[in-house]
Amino acid sequence: MNALDEARAKMRAAGVAQQAIDVFSAFYHQLEDGASGLIRESDVEPLKDLARIDHLDYDEETLRRAASKTVVIKLNGGLGTTMGMDRAKSLLPVKHRLSFLDLIVDQVWHVRSRFGVDLPLLFMNSFRTRDETLEALARYPELKVDDLPLDFLQNREPKLSADDLRPIEWPADPSLEWCPPGHADLYTALDSSGVLDRLIAAGYRYASISNADNLGAVPDPAMMAWFAETGAPYAAEVCRRTPADVKGGHLVVRRSDGRLILRETAQIAPEDREAAADLSVHRYFHTNNLWFDLHALRRELDRVDGVLELPLIRNEKNVDPTDPDSPRVIQIESAMGAAIEVFEGATAIEVTRDRFLPVKTTDDLMLLRSDVYDVGEDYQLRARVDDVPRVDLDKRFFGAIAEFDKRVPFPVSLVYASSLTVRGDWSFGEGVVVRGDVVLEDEGRPRHIASGTVLTGI
Repeated sequence: MNALDEARAKMRAAGVAQQAIDVFSAFYHQLEDGASGLIRESDVEPLKDLARIDHLDYDEETLRRAASKTVVIKLNGGLGTTMGMDRAKSLLPVKHRLSFLDLIVDQVWHVRSRFGVDLPLLFMNSFRTRDETLEALARYPELKVDDLPLDFLQNREPKLSADDLRPIEWPADPSLEWCPPGHADLYTALDSSGVLDRLIAAGYRYASISNADNLGAVPDPAMMAWFAETGAPYAAEVCRRTPADVKGGHLVVRRSDGRLILRETAQIAPEDREAAADLSVHRYFHTNNLWFDLHALRRELDRVDGVLELPLIRNEKNVDPTDPDSPRVIQIESAMGAAIEVFEGATAIEVTRDRFLPVKTTDDLMLLRSDVYDVGEDYQLRARVDDVPRVDLDKRFFGAIAEFDKRVPFPVSLVYASSLTVRGDWSFGEGVVVRGDVVLEDEGRPRHIASGTVLTGI
């Protein structure tokens, strides 16, 4: 049995849908053919002249009509492993003891109550996040819309040995033999689960997609109306880049056919990195908030027999991410936003920074929990300051959420701060205020900031 057949057999034995196996096989052939997924600077042009969210203006009936045809989907497969977590990141408390999931539900309730629409909310869970997410959602029995599900399951695929591309075996922890296929599995999972057809049959036309850890991506009826008005099959939200955003994916225009395509960091050739990072040329980054027409997706999946023609991302890691000496493996992935190149007539819109508030580290979490952000009546988090302060915590003591919560049990006031840098083992009492640029140096032993202390820097 060859390596690909071994991988297919392993997926079938695990109950993976045949459509997902077919998608994996298509990517595997790209990998065998030496595809790198690189997108050369010479083959693309920068993105220009976009519609802007602050220019949208619609009457109430237009907003209501668009909201009545839209479904909100949140990607919820992440475990927050970068913060030392082994459970759904969306269950972390963020503000006023409310979790990401609680605030997402409140955001949806706000639109429902204001416009009198159903607005279904669905989560794409992984096999690791599904049970606890559904348990948490059980507190909201009114959330369910008719017979539509609250979630559907992301597929999984085997990690491949970097030596021979065979499925890796890791008896010490067999769960580490598997990985998610990347966010582009959204389209396969929607289809193979039957959820796509159920949404269409229920009369829904548009889908708004974003990560569950991005509370800025609220269900916005103005955005819903804009997308419906464009008639586009697909749209991406982009933000103006800053020096902190040069490592993220960005949209470009392919010279050969004029189509919008997504170029991820891993798809930039070394010799093109300087040009790709030039903010005066490539002005926008991809927020991973996107929109698509459910009917357009149905037609495209039918045309390609369920296997969208997306570019490969070859991701090489250790089979055990915590053990650098464990065997090297290749994870076959593709980006959800890469589907923009599949749809003729796809478009993009420039949104404000408050629609992009992802939490990837405890630095981000400290900011969101602080007084820098308020929760509005629509349950969106908005910054109270024009320049959000920079937080840089010592990963040795704050990187894992359990260690962070132990040292920062109360929100720290950062609204008057420019930056907070912490080196060493520090802990914070209640009501600590940071002003200006504050640096706490490593003093070689645990130190505590007493409750009510005002830290003043430059």
